Amino acid sequence: MKKAILILGVALSILACNKNEGKSESLKTAYIDTAEILEKYEKFKAEDEKFKVKSQEMGRPLEAKVKAFQAEAQNFQQNAQVKGPQWAQQKGAELTQREQQLGMEQNALLQQLQQEGGVLRDSIIKEVKVFIKEYGKKKGYDYVYGTGDAATILYAKDAYNITDEVLKELNDNYKASDKKEEKTAVKK
Repeated sequence: MKKAILILGVALSILACNKNEGKSESLKTAYIDTAEILEKYEKFKAEDEKFKVKSQEMGRPLEAKVKAFQAEAQNFQQNAQVKGPQWAQQKGAELTQREQQLGMEQNALLQQLQQEGGVLRDSIIKEVKVFIKEYGKKKGYDYVYGTGDAATILYAKDAYNITDEVLKELNDNYKASDKKEEKTAVKK
């Protein structure tokens, strides 16, 4: 009796192992190179270009102030000997204060640009994640992994790489939505 139970137990465990193997083979998995997606996604490139233009526009007033300061500092060096040490000391203190003020303005501008850039990048990444989730569901994937900057895969066969497919569909969707926006802007 004990042998029969033991044989039955071994047979059940073998069957259970075979069922698990069958299930793991039927899983459909793929991976995406997330760094490549961000590098080649046309919407990200377009938004990045717009952000660079905005950054330059925001920086122009500060650049003008810096150039004026540099001209004034150069003028100070030329006039320091002519106007005497008391004038030089007073004017030097004023220039030092303005230099510190310009540095604070520059730091504030950089911080604002970093914050706005981060928000823009995060919104695009969130959009891409939602797209990949929907893409995975539509194509019947059980798992879609990510590689790139924050690698979660150390090795995978190239056959499982769907980066190009996802990138093509992302860019096609972006182009289609961009054309719709242009048409509505023309109608208005």
